[in-house]
Parts: sequence; C-alpha cells; structure tokens
Amino acid sequence: MTIKNVTVAGSGVLGSQIAFQTAFKGFNVTVYDINEDAINAAKERIKGLRHSYRHDIAATDADFEAGLSRISYTWDLADAVKNADLVIEAIPERLDIKKPFYNKIGEMAPKEAIFTSNSSTLVPSALMEDTGRPSQFLNMHFANQVWLNNTAEIMGSPKTDPKIYDEIVEFARNIGMIPIQLKKEQPGYILNSLLIPLLSAGEELWVKGVADPEMIDKTWMAATGAPMGPFAILDVVGIRTAYNITATQAKSGEDPNAQVLADKLKELLDAGKLGMESSEGFYHYPNPAYKDPDFLKI
Repeated sequence: MTIKNVTVAGSGVLGSQIAFQTAFKGFNVTVYDINEDAINAAKERIKGLRHSYRHDIAATDADFEAGLSRISYTWDLADAVKNADLVIEAIPERLDIKKPFYNKIGEMAPKEAIFTSNSSTLVPSALMEDTGRPSQFLNMHFANQVWLNNTAEIMGSPKTDPKIYDEIVEFARNIGMIPIQLKKEQPGYILNSLLIPLLSAGEELWVKGVADPEMIDKTWMAATGAPMGPFAILDVVGIRTAYNITATQAKSGEDPNAQVLADKLKELLDAGKLGMESSEGFYHYPNPAYKDPDFLKI
C-alpha cells in the first residue's frame, strides 16, 4: 500500500509537530482532537512552528505555507479516519484512553489502514488486540523537535506483519526521519532507556543541593561535548511532563527524593515556567544561556 493520507490523532506539542512535519514532506494530513477548543489550539501551535522551521532548517515561507495547505482539522473521529492510509496516535499515555480509542477507529478506518502509536512507555502488545488488526499495528516514537531530532523509533509486536513494519520504516524516511529499528519490544525504547537515567541523575543532584541546574548542564556539556545538559533537555521535553512523571513516582513511595523533586517542579509550573513552550523554564528562550558562546568559557 502506498501511504498518502495520514491522520494524526492528538494535537499536543508532539502530535502537532508530527502532523506538520508529515505535511511539510508532502503528505495529506488530517489532525484530530476531541473538541473545537483543542483543534483551535492545535492550529495556533502548528502555525507557531514557522520560526523554528525558518531558523533551524532554513525553510522558506513558501515551503511552510505549502505544508499548512496540506493539513485539515476535525474533532469528528469517523471523519478523521475515513480516508486514512496511516493513523499516528499521539494521545495521552493512559490505557483507559488508548484502548477505547483503538476499539473505535478499528471499526471506522479502512481495513487496509495501518495504525501506529507514538507511545513512549507502552509496548505494542499492550494494545494490539484492541486495534482489531494486530498485524497492522506497531509503535513509531518521535523525539521532541522532530524537524531537528529526526528519529523515529519503530517497534513491532510479535504479531506485526514484517511487510507492514518495513512500510513504516520507509514512511519514516519519507518524512525526514532516521528509522531506528528495534528488534524486540522494550519499554522506553532506545532513546528514553538512555535519556531517563541522565535526567534522573541531574534532577537528583539538584534536589540534594549538590549543584544548580546550570552547573550540572555545564559539567555534562563540557565533559562530553553534548549540545545540551539534562535541564536544557527538560525544558524541551516540558516541565509539565517531568512533573507528571515525578508526581507518579512520589505516590509509589519508592523514591524518597521524588516528592521533593515534584514540589520543586510544581513551583516552576505555578510560576508559569513550562519550559521552552512558555519561553521560560530552567532557562529563558529564545536565547537560553547554554547557547551563549561564553557558557563554557574558562
């Protein structure tokens, strides 16, 4: 099957990025979300990507407008998937939301349509039976700032058809991603399996008062040559996401530092410091200190 029409379900920060990048690369994209307010927010979020595409990858206004022209929006799920060759799901990481969603689109979408989840925590086998088409279901996980961090981690379940897997690998290439092909299911994939321990270590140093975020980032950047440290990365991921993960850990009671960290992150949220999306988190944007040539000056 040739993929032409792509539905992106869920228009949050990453869903909006996936939708525009797909349209930018020439595909027809339908953005779905649950109501008119969410759709209006998505339209503004996607339009707001213009500066990043112009500044980071030298996209022209004509290129950007062409991408916008290939996107349509709806809060009617049946309408969203009726012509879909591929559905990319980017809705909240909750089984009680994802399972009924797949039950519905399994009945509404064309029988040939492929379903992929952008889940960063759930493996495909957790949802494959809910889709009604387990051989046509797999995960395709994107990193934030998709126009820059151009990876798509592709993970099938034991029931994913190898031909479908290969088709999604090719699709990832066609939208400018490097296909990261996983050979088996793994929570956290490759990226988060490597990244989360780094972020957690940085947060622990901060919570314990060992060093402030800038010093922790300077250490990592100077010693490894990395362009960002853990707190700069947290600004990209979003402070809200970091807080939600930490608050869940705090409830489990397994990590004595989790509640302290959750409280510190909540202070940032209460002050409107959401990270890059709000122009302030651990750093100020669009010109954060870690990008200053003097940040690592001796």
